[in-house]
Amino acid sequence: MRDGDERAARHVKPRRETMAGPGSSAAVPLLLLGFLSVSSVTADTALSAPLNVTIREIEVNSAMVTWEILEGDPVIGFAITQQKKDARMLRFIQEVNTTTRSCALWDLDEDTEYIVHVQSVSMAGSGPPSEPVLFRTPRESEKMASKSPDEVTMEEFGQSAQLRAGELIIIVVVLVMWAGVIALFCRQYDIIKDNEPNNNKDKAKNSSECSTPEHPQGGLLRSNV
Repeated sequence: MRDGDERAARHVKPRRETMAGPGSSAAVPLLLLGFLSVSSVTADTALSAPLNVTIREIEVNSAMVTWEILEGDPVIGFAITQQKKDARMLRFIQEVNTTTRSCALWDLDEDTEYIVHVQSVSMAGSGPPSEPVLFRTPRESEKMASKSPDEVTMEEFGQSAQLRAGELIIIVVVLVMWAGVIALFCRQYDIIKDNEPNNNKDKAKNSSECSTPEHPQGGLLRSNV
């Protein structure tokens, strides 16, 4: 029995007990504090997807997209993804350091469907995209047919005003030229009229010099044959 007990005692290893020092006990609050700070930063920089994304002022080659954001989001800009419905090509529009909530879409094709997403941008990056919005641009003929005859847009009014101004300028230039021509003609006419008596005198003098000379006693001079 003693030999068996001695063998068992030889195979039993002493258990090591580790005592936590003062440094390890302070590490737990630091880890909790770091986790809380990271969580607060993530909560502050998290963005929501834009709301009420709407397409307005749809024209043949342009449109206007508007949206809203949640109050309190640290938004410094926006990013817009524009894509044709049946194509893979994307157009990406991004603008920062702005508070605008609208953006113009240009260079669109007529009678084409487009899909638009809007994202908010913060100092930490971009937020989630909004719900996709689908719209279609009209044809040129449809747009012209939808206008009433009495409807006049500001662009058309400006073009007509420019045409009228150009026509007025042309009319004024033509009138000034005609006035100059008339003034020149009147001046030349006055000069010709002033020279007319002198011309008559010269003609009378020349005719008297060319006539046959008379005899002093009233007879005509005849040559001796």
